[in-house]
Amino acid sequence: MKKLFALLLTLAMVLSLAACGGKKEEAPAQSGGESEVIKEVNLWATGSDNVREIFETLTEKFNASQDTYEVKLNFMLSGTGTQTMVDMIVAAQKAGQTNTDYDLVDFSGDDWSKIIALVGEEAFHKIDASEIPNAASVEAKCAVSPEYSQPYRGTTVILAYNADKVDNVPTTYEELKTWIKEHPGRFAYNTPGTGGAGDSFVRTSVYNFIDDEAAMTSADAKWAEQWDEGFALLEELHPYMYQSGGSIVYPNKNQGTLDLLAQGEIDMCPNWADMVLSQRAAGSIPDSIKITTIQPSFTGSVQSLSIPTIGSNPEGAKAFIDYMLSEEAQSLLVTQMAAIPLVDTANMDMTGYEDLQTLDVSNFRILSIGDLSTTFNERWDNEIATLG
Repeated sequence: MKKLFALLLTLAMVLSLAACGGKKEEAPAQSGGESEVIKEVNLWATGSDNVREIFETLTEKFNASQDTYEVKLNFMLSGTGTQTMVDMIVAAQKAGQTNTDYDLVDFSGDDWSKIIALVGEEAFHKIDASEIPNAASVEAKCAVSPEYSQPYRGTTVILAYNADKVDNVPTTYEELKTWIKEHPGRFAYNTPGTGGAGDSFVRTSVYNFIDDEAAMTSADAKWAEQWDEGFALLEELHPYMYQSGGSIVYPNKNQGTLDLLAQGEIDMCPNWADMVLSQRAAGSIPDSIKITTIQPSFTGSVQSLSIPTIGSNPEGAKAFIDYMLSEEAQSLLVTQMAAIPLVDTANMDMTGYEDLQTLDVSNFRILSIGDLSTTFNERWDNEIATLG
């Protein structure tokens, strides 16, 4: 019985690996002795539904623009499974797999930091700008292992507010703190574990008290020893947060706070620039909802593409990265999801998205703490969410 169980378990593991990033068949050799160009490029990405939609558009456009490669999108909707994309790639890497379907991967700052800490830079191909012509004009870099990842769009958390209700818009964190206390119940941030905007607000509140900038891009547990002052501030602000039914409520997800703002339940909240601007352009939220940045700023980052060494088609991956930095792709990223472009916008139509031109990627305050973010959110859950 034990042997049968072991055999079945082994078979299940093999089938699982084949389904997710399993090995590909080797490309057949041409009669001249050279390998054929591998046509299929497997792109892996994760995120919310708007990310899925833009990648579907971009892959369709790329595939229609040439006939050398065909990109296949493998998309994992965030929050729908226990195994993350990072988990899957790390497992394949540590299992010694080669020639897998992990040709190209889209990483957020935190996920990139996590995977580099787990498998190292050697798990990825170094990005050679000479092989990606459109990368020449991109100055943005990842905070961690920049030579192994190519940024293609910017994203940042901003302060969203109702211009019909807010006259004196805060310009600094200290002014924001004062505004929150003077307008009890009119500010909200989402539960950190459910969305990056709330996560950015609480991390910024805590890391503003840490003088060493190295802390903002480090997963070293030693920095947790310096969180006390910031968590004391979050506790101080707690009674002034949005209330419903007589109780303090931290909304679920980024959309939760934006819905409250659009409905007039609150007047201000942290949120993603792209989320606010794209929904405003679509008419989903009122034109009175504006965005601004404060100093020290909330956190922003660049979304990037990386090429795992266990993949099968690095040349096809580079071709798609080059397309992602083209004016066509960058324009689609702006109009379809209000992403911050990383190329010169002089020849791009920015009508309706002029706010993006005020967001300078080079000035983004990047906070990427890897697995330490789990410890951070657990502390928030235990100390702030339970205050009542």
